[in-house]
Amino acid sequence: MRKHFLILLGTRPEAIKLFPVINRLKAEKNKDIALTVCATAQHRELLDQVLKVANVVPDFDLDVMTVNQTLDSLTGRLLAQIGDVLERVKPTRVIVQGDTATAMAGALASYYHRVPVSHVEAGLRSGDIFAPWPEEVNRKIVGSIADQHFAPTERAARALRAENVSKDRIHVTGNTVVDALILAKAMVEADPQLSSRWDGIKKRHGNRRIILVTCHRRENFGGGVFNVVNALETILSREDVAVVLPVHPNPNVRDVFASRLADHPRVVLISPQEYTDFVSLLSLSYLVLTDSGGVQEEAPTFGKPVLVMRETTERPEGVEAGTARLVGANYDRIVHETFRLLDDDGTYSAMARSHNPFGDGRASERIVKVLLDA
Repeated sequence: MRKHFLILLGTRPEAIKLFPVINRLKAEKNKDIALTVCATAQHRELLDQVLKVANVVPDFDLDVMTVNQTLDSLTGRLLAQIGDVLERVKPTRVIVQGDTATAMAGALASYYHRVPVSHVEAGLRSGDIFAPWPEEVNRKIVGSIADQHFAPTERAARALRAENVSKDRIHVTGNTVVDALILAKAMVEADPQLSSRWDGIKKRHGNRRIILVTCHRRENFGGGVFNVVNALETILSREDVAVVLPVHPNPNVRDVFASRLADHPRVVLISPQEYTDFVSLLSLSYLVLTDSGGVQEEAPTFGKPVLVMRETTERPEGVEAGTARLVGANYDRIVHETFRLLDDDGTYSAMARSHNPFGDGRASERIVKVLLDA
C-alpha cells in the first residue's frame, strides 16, 4: 500500500523541528510514498521566515491567524479546516510536532477521520497543566491519540510508558531541533553575508558580554514580563554587559519591552529573526535568558548557559545535564543567577562545557526509518 504522509505545522518552532523530516522524506525518491505539507499559519510572519530559509513550500496554507485570536476560536478554525484538508488529501498517516494548537487540533481531526497520527517530540511533561499553558494539555491530548510516539529522550519515553503507552509504539530518536541547528549552522558558516550578520553589534559593544533574551510565554504575561524587565534594568547597571532582545510581536510582550528598554544605550531590540540569523545570534551571545522551550534545546550545542524564566520545564534534561537552570520570572533569582554567571568563571564553565542532552543530529533519520518501515 502506498504511504501518503500529511505533515501539519503552524508555528516557527514546528517548522524548525519538522523541516529536517520533510527534507529527508523528500529524499526518499525511490520509495512508494507521497508527501503533503499543510501550514495552518496560526503564527503567520514567524512561520514564513522559517519556511523561506528551509525552502519548504506548503501544499496547503490555511492562514488561520487573526488579530488577538483566542485559544477557543483558533482551535475551532483549526479543527474544521484541517478536517477539510483530510477529506481532500486522504492521507494514510498524519505527522504533528510538539504541543501547539495545530498539533492538538490536527491529532483530534485525524482521530475523527480515523487517520493514524505520528507525534514528533512526544512525551515531554511538566506535570502542571497550567505551566506551560496550554501546551501541557495539548501534548497530553496528542499523546492519547497518536500510535507512533517519537520521544526525544529516554526521560520522555519513560513519561509515555508511565501513561500506559505501549513500549512498541515509543521510539527514542533525539530531538529534530538539533538536526535543524546543525543544518542552519552549516548555512551560516558557508555564507559570508550570514556569518557577518551581527558584526555591527560586536563592533558597537566591543568586549561587553552579550546577554540574549527571549520572552513570550502566556503564563508570563502581566506581572512576569514586568519582573523580567525590572531584572534586566538591574543587570544593565553593569557596564560590562549588553542585551539583545528579539521582541515577540504579541503586544502583551512587545509594548512592555519597547516602553521600558527601547532608549537604553546597551539594549538592542530587534524583530524576530530568520532562523539562520537567530542561530548566529545565539553563537554570539555569552549567556541566554529565555522562557522558550526550543532555546533550552538549542543553546547547549553552542555551549551557552541558559537561565530558564519559568518555574517548571517539560525539558528537565537540560537542568539535569547542567546546561540550564530554572529561575522563574522572578526578579531576585534572575539577577542573582545572571550575576553569578558573569562573575564566577567556574560556574560559567561548568554550564558551558555540558553536552547537549537533546540529540546528536540524526533524529530525522531515525524518524523517517520508522515511518517507512511501519
